[in-house]
Amino acid sequence: MSDFPKTQRAVQLIGPDELKYNPEKEVYLPNDYQLLCKVEAVGLCFSDLKLLKQFDAHVRKSEIIGGIDKSVLEEYPAYKVDKEPTVPGHEAVLRVLAVGDKVTKSKVGDRFLVQADHRWLMTEQSNGAFGYNLEGALQEYSLIDERVSTSPDGEYMMIPAPEDRSASAIALCEPWACVEDSYVVKERTTIKEGGRMLIVVESDKFDTATLVAMLGRFGKPASIDFISSGEISIDVDVKTNTLVSLDGIDSSYNDVIYYGSNATTAEKLFDRVAAHGILNIVLCGGKFDRDVESAVGRVHYGGIRIVGTLGDNPAESMEYIPATGEIREGNKINVIGAGGPMGVMHVIRNICQGVKDVTVMAGDLDDERLAPLTAIAEPLAQQRGVKYVPYNPTKGDAPTDVDYMSLMAPVPALVAQGIKDAAQGGIINIFAGIAASVLGKIDLNSYIEKKLYFIGTSGSTLEDMLTVLNKVKSGDLDTNLSVAAIGSLESAVEGIRAVENHVIAGKIIIYPSCKDMPLTLLENLSDVKPDVASKLDANGMWTIEAEKALIEG
Repeated sequence: MSDFPKTQRAVQLIGPDELKYNPEKEVYLPNDYQLLCKVEAVGLCFSDLKLLKQFDAHVRKSEIIGGIDKSVLEEYPAYKVDKEPTVPGHEAVLRVLAVGDKVTKSKVGDRFLVQADHRWLMTEQSNGAFGYNLEGALQEYSLIDERVSTSPDGEYMMIPAPEDRSASAIALCEPWACVEDSYVVKERTTIKEGGRMLIVVESDKFDTATLVAMLGRFGKPASIDFISSGEISIDVDVKTNTLVSLDGIDSSYNDVIYYGSNATTAEKLFDRVAAHGILNIVLCGGKFDRDVESAVGRVHYGGIRIVGTLGDNPAESMEYIPATGEIREGNKINVIGAGGPMGVMHVIRNICQGVKDVTVMAGDLDDERLAPLTAIAEPLAQQRGVKYVPYNPTKGDAPTDVDYMSLMAPVPALVAQGIKDAAQGGIINIFAGIAASVLGKIDLNSYIEKKLYFIGTSGSTLEDMLTVLNKVKSGDLDTNLSVAAIGSLESAVEGIRAVENHVIAGKIIIYPSCKDMPLTLLENLSDVKPDVASKLDANGMWTIEAEKALIEG
């Protein structure tokens, strides 16, 4: 291992909103179970910005408390939790340079796309991830531990990558997979088997027979805790318990059913729903007297779901939960914040999905961000028989009566507006991660009356990554359509700030093997690297030929 340098160029996050370019970060050499990789390319992501702002408060920067033996993590120097400096960057392509004697899934020369989300490595509120509590790719060399990156059922988070595609195109499979996951995610349409249920009764229309029938249709939990002014007895084989109040109750309930319409009670119940739990609001003919303040960000980060009915039967709420988050035939789809990097992906994905008779509307406050999107999306839509409608809401063009809404900005007010603009039975995809600690007011009366459904996912699965990678391999998807700018590690901090300030309408790709390459828009590349610019395609898009010219030059 003496052939490798002792230090490297890297970007480190050392505290909240504190990014540091470090030209002498230590290179960690592998033990028997680890592999040292060269970083070929890494994309900058809005999620990097979330980590930047929250740092040790981010749910994926905390200690891993399950899914792996602690002794393995103690042997892994790239494991960085809480206030320890970390290296961001999770949209990455790695090339293996050296492997330990006991590594079985990799060999020198292998090329990998990283599946960043290690979902079995549980933190208190989320899971471990490459680029968060496992050092990421904004450095020249990355250390991977095969034991850390292999799930209990043997799935390896290093995905073999083809040699005939650019590193940028492969790296961008990661954000495209996050987009894919938000649509193909499988929703729970039943009561959590073996789970915990909380039932709060504040209405005299509560009926035990209706509840028992609902449990017969949708499944039974292992236990039910009741909070009610009167004693409740149900004829069903479930352990039951009567509690006095919500005070002191933990947030581990997989299913919460609320009979009533008291806004204060509803607000408390949001905090009692476990990750991936369902809050079922049974209004029993009542109405909330005000908007309900809630941590809507938990829909994205915690995977919680909210359903409700105007009547007194909780089964009515369960009936309209969709099987997945997929767009549907004839949908009027509105992507809000479409001019940004992730918005571009949502627009292109929905145009190319092959669902009949859809209209894809692309909204952005900045016409200059919309223009390059339209240049790509309009001809794609024409080829595929899809109606494409770009718009700027400041000009009074914002659509209403929308069947499917995808939100690209982490702003609770957009969620509230989404309820107003949604059609009956609409889906609101809270794609941008609103911090779970941020509260927002929502009109739950309208939400329930319209039978709306908030959906949200964080990260992607291995299956999502493979789906997108196969599209890239076959030529069905060119992820390089997203590339707007390139740079080296020296310009990565500037690049992350550009993401923060929304000044570049597309993805930024960092090439660690390049040195002193300024952050450069593709449209300005001829001024900086004319030999590389000459390899762009006829529309000025990034190509594998341009990438080779950049790296070899």
